[in-house]
Amino acid sequence: MPTHPCPSTERLRALPKAEVHAHLEGCFEAAVLEQWAQQAGVPMPRPRECLFAFEGLADFLHFLDWACGLASTRQRLAELSYGYSKRLADGGAGYADLIFNPTHWPAWHGRLPEMIDAIDAGLRAAEQDGLPPVGLCVSLLRTQSADAAAELVDALVALRHPRVVALSVDGNEAAAGRTGPRFAQAFQRAGAAGLRRTVHAGESSGPEGVRDAIELLGADRIDHGVRAIEDPDLVALLVDRQIPLGICPTSNLKLAVYARIEDHPVDRLRRAGAVVSLNTDDPVLLGASLVGEYALCAQAFGWSDDDLRALARHSIDASFANADIKAGLVQALANW
Repeated sequence: MPTHPCPSTERLRALPKAEVHAHLEGCFEAAVLEQWAQQAGVPMPRPRECLFAFEGLADFLHFLDWACGLASTRQRLAELSYGYSKRLADGGAGYADLIFNPTHWPAWHGRLPEMIDAIDAGLRAAEQDGLPPVGLCVSLLRTQSADAAAELVDALVALRHPRVVALSVDGNEAAAGRTGPRFAQAFQRAGAAGLRRTVHAGESSGPEGVRDAIELLGADRIDHGVRAIEDPDLVALLVDRQIPLGICPTSNLKLAVYARIEDHPVDRLRRAGAVVSLNTDDPVLLGASLVGEYALCAQAFGWSDDDLRALARHSIDASFANADIKAGLVQALANW
């Protein structure tokens, strides 16, 4: 494998790019959570200095419910959203699709319009301060019912909020089992109503989860999708249809999907012709940054400037940004 000197942090930050796989639930700072927990009289699951030391995906998802439970006011939700936009700008990205899952936020259950409005307030304030634009992907949890999925789609279609760009589904595939058939109808209706569709698959499930995402849910984009590498026919399908994969290497290492970056299939998928982008997943909780993801992979796989430019272009093309935002980023990328 040819080696290339790893580009500097400054050059990677200056690389025009988008982020297409990040969760609002993954943006809590430990100090803020400690403060909110004290104000609410709620015990911390672990001391602050090891608050984000997760034992695996199940422990991580349980923690998310605890943290989101503390974000009980409009101001807290707006501040959290503004903070994500700031991280995005710090990573040199010009746009993001940000996922949030209403089931994790107990204070907002049954108040989806108010929740979206609070998140939108933070993102609008960020844009007014010159930070990048962000679209919202509203996510189902894998363990929800077909009826709950239909209700969410009905609510999103009725709301038609300009900030909401997509329907998503996430959660622990290994624990929930096969869920594609259960959500097929909801995803079909979302697509018919003009929402894009993005699906978590091929992380804690094998390639069969990715195939269901494509064939049953009509996925415009797959979140993770890395375990597609285990099925050459599936990789060929992804390449043939150019369905993008929103890959998060640090997340896959921290949550023990792969033991070492050298074992990670991101480079093999890219070389096979799959459309792959690099993303942070849960940036604060997992200690990931966009610049860090690019640096990690460039060093591990010997990526050249042309490789990095192609990955950045994939991230822009795979995003649900409007045509003007995409065109501006593509133009900036040509000048990198």
